[in-house]
Amino acid sequence: MKRTSLPLHRREFIGLLGGAAAWPLAARAQEAGRTYRLGFLLPSGRHTPAVDALFDELRLHGFVEGKNLVVIPGFESTDENLAEQAAALLKAAPDAIVAGPAPPLRALQALTRTVPLIGMSEDMVDEGLVPSFARPGGNITGISLLSPELDGKRQDILIEAVPGAQRIAAMADSRSTPPFHLEALQHAARSRGVELKIFGVNGPDEIASAIEAAKASGARGLNFLATPLFSLPGTRNNAIVMERIAAVRLPAIFQWPETAEAGALLGYGPRYSEMYRQRARIVVKILNGAKPADLPIEQPDRFQLVINLKAAKALGHDVPAGLVLRADEVIE
Repeated sequence: MKRTSLPLHRREFIGLLGGAAAWPLAARAQEAGRTYRLGFLLPSGRHTPAVDALFDELRLHGFVEGKNLVVIPGFESTDENLAEQAAALLKAAPDAIVAGPAPPLRALQALTRTVPLIGMSEDMVDEGLVPSFARPGGNITGISLLSPELDGKRQDILIEAVPGAQRIAAMADSRSTPPFHLEALQHAARSRGVELKIFGVNGPDEIASAIEAAKASGARGLNFLATPLFSLPGTRNNAIVMERIAAVRLPAIFQWPETAEAGALLGYGPRYSEMYRQRARIVVKILNGAKPADLPIEQPDRFQLVINLKAAKALGHDVPAGLVLRADEVIE
């Protein structure tokens, strides 16, 4: 697996996790005869590979739906009516809630400061969900995905994948991507002699037109910045993205390796399903008695580059051999 270098504050934070698997606050065993109630407020479907992985990991640690675990469903949630969804979920009296990305977490946080929330978002500190990675201090813990750093790494990979390109495009969620992040990406692209055009999208209805506008601008490749709007495997939005990039025949890179396995040219980042397994292990700590305030926010530490040469052939694009040789997985 390839690793990306991290800023000092991130490395310092990760160092605090050295013994996370045996975190002492989670040492208390399950209470005999107790049934635990676990709520969900997620954009993913109940029977997607990632959610299946979460339940499998819970089972491996002794929490089994239908035996000692009651599931309070809140799958395939959208940003519409989140306050009502959050209120209904809390009314069902869960012991803990698995939620994310940032909007569901905010909706729940507005209603409870006591029920443990196990989240996953792009950057929990920058999004204002917790004050510190090492000491979250409230009722939220979980996983922060290193997205700002990895967006830049993916941009570097895309530039290498389309040698000679004078212009590429970044597809951003206008509602959540901060301007300073976009400016940093543009500066990094300029330092490599490439112009970066930004195309903001406010919702699913704008995805197709933004991709077509990027093509019309003369961009030779697309970097889909980290956001659930584009990249969650198996969602309707991702299906729209995959259809349109095939239609405009542009090389594209995504934040999840699984997206390349599903037909995109490039994927670089942690595995989506593995992030759900990691989150399940945090749930286990919480259900065994740990307090969210005492559990540092975790981050991924394994990253994969997947290159889909079948997709490259369909696009009529040759991926440089040196990049292919560095890939963790090549689909031919």
